[in-house]
Amino acid sequence: MHPLLAYLRRFVPTLTDAEWQLLAGAVRPCHLGRGQHFVQAGEHRPEIALVLQGSCRLYYLRPSGEERTTYFFFENHLLGDYPSCLTGQPSGLNIQALTDTDLLVFDYAVLRQLYDECPAYERFGRVMAEYHLLGTDARLVEQLMLSPEERYQALLASGKTKILERIPQHLVANYLGVTPVSLSRIRARVAREK
Repeated sequence: MHPLLAYLRRFVPTLTDAEWQLLAGAVRPCHLGRGQHFVQAGEHRPEIALVLQGSCRLYYLRPSGEERTTYFFFENHLLGDYPSCLTGQPSGLNIQALTDTDLLVFDYAVLRQLYDECPAYERFGRVMAEYHLLGTDARLVEQLMLSPEERYQALLASGKTKILERIPQHLVANYLGVTPVSLSRIRARVAREK
């Protein structure tokens, strides 16, 4: 089964082969080398991509130039600059490949047209929006309500093992909102408490 079709059917199991063909022709492969960006702040890239292999991070630049990592993408994750797709405005975020990464890419305009033409795609769009809203809300609450050590413990308990296994520690620290030295101290304290 095509990887994007398998992904779509996770959210809309009733998607037919004929409905899939409406999108299939617009899908194209894309390769990002390590360090390359899928999108950078100030650009407008109204495309969506499914990660086939590799990893990427979503980060913002503060006015001081400091990077703040807010999300990681791995295999079978859909990525893109959704706010820019919706508004047509230049991106405020950056998505960067952390390793050589293979993607399947399609234009958001194609998906938007399919929302109007096919109820299965409209359902996919709604379910995906709900899924991302829940994830964004959970991440926001975590950042506002938990201490750095509690955020680390929540990461350990979350089952997001790919972050801990595949992401460099300085980026895990950035994701948690701490320095690498602070993360080392937190990890040591948590290990002692076990």
